[in-house]
Amino acid sequence: MIRVLDFLESLRATLWPRAARRFEAAAFLLPALLLVGVLVLGLAWMADASLRLLDTETFELSEHWTLANYRDLLENDTAWIVLGRSVLGAAVVTAVTLALAFPYAWVMVRTGSAWLRKLLLVSLFLPFFIGQVVRAYGWLIVLGKEGLVNQLLGALGMGPFKMIYTYGSVLFGLVQYMLPFAVLLIAPAVTAIDEEVELASETLGAPWWRTFLEVTLPLARPGLVAAAMVVFTLALTDYAMPVILGGGTNDFVANMVYDAFFRTSDSGMGSAVAIALVAAATLLAGVLLTWLGAGTLGFRGEAKR
Repeated sequence: MIRVLDFLESLRATLWPRAARRFEAAAFLLPALLLVGVLVLGLAWMADASLRLLDTETFELSEHWTLANYRDLLENDTAWIVLGRSVLGAAVVTAVTLALAFPYAWVMVRTGSAWLRKLLLVSLFLPFFIGQVVRAYGWLIVLGKEGLVNQLLGALGMGPFKMIYTYGSVLFGLVQYMLPFAVLLIAPAVTAIDEEVELASETLGAPWWRTFLEVTLPLARPGLVAAAMVVFTLALTDYAMPVILGGGTNDFVANMVYDAFFRTSDSGMGSAVAIALVAAATLLAGVLLTWLGAGTLGFRGEAKR
């Protein structure tokens, strides 16, 4: 084993000599930069396509730029309805997800029971082993007219109730999908809170709810803001849940992008919707950071001592 490690060390020294160590930070950043570069190239292609009209005779995009796609999008009442549904749904999902994720993260971090912590961790990571589409179809089986929930309610003399193909079922599926992401982002912020600070507040006579509102929540704000941004953006741009649980009558903006690209073959309009969606999500994130300050994510502009 020692010989293997010595060989690997000599190989590393040969491939990456000491003089090249000054570039180690750039080397670690290179994969992320390449990924961002691919994303920027894709957005640039869509921005270019969004400025070209579809020729209905050849089904090819025109060679000249025009803002007609954006004008048609602004004048489309259905697009505004879908956008409103998407933004409202993302806001509701974000609020409910954070309300559920914070207590989960707090108990997972603060519990003194090892088995409970393991149970919460396993329950948190299990959904990542199941794809979003599979989970959505699973909820169809559970919440369907002949599903498990309606069968149990039927045994009690109630129902059946319509629990799928509704706006509420889409939001329910999104909350279940986003919850692990929010917990993973909030847990480090809760871990960073010194328990002695909370104990000091209680020692000074503050009830538990005041300690929670005035001590715990403000100190956990970096995790809450990060979780809110991630959950809101993912919910706003989600495709699978509105399609599967919405039944085609509760589409989000991402479904409009799909329809434009693959149903009407209008890549110009699809690109315009996609660019508008990216711009809206970026604007909302910028407003949130401007309102709360970049410091909420831990960026203070100087090293902490």
